[in-house]
Amino acid sequence: MANTYKNAFFNLTDTTLTTVYTCPANTTALIKTIQITNEHSGNNLVEVHITDSSASATFEVFHATMAAGTTENGAVGTLVLEAGDVLKIQTANANVVEGTVGLIEIDF
Repeated sequence: MANTYKNAFFNLTDTTLTTVYTCPANTTALIKTIQITNEHSGNNLVEVHITDSSASATFEVFHATMAAGTTENGAVGTLVLEAGDVLKIQTANANVVEGTVGLIEIDF
């Protein structure tokens, strides 16, 4: 079993639900932080979703209207992703939200 610390940077270039990270096969991922920065001149709605591949369902895990020029953590607690699960982020305004996901992958 190997543990690998990783980051996944993102820059949301449109307003659709955008895949930021997909957990690889034979791996469990522990997401510790989702640092989200709103560079917009006004408020911006940001949502974080996880698609559970074993249940074929998507769940919203973070929903906030972020003030201009602010940074928030979209992972209030540790989020566990199993192989094939997908982390996605959506914003109301394109080209103004970016950030990074801090995680550890546990291979088995």
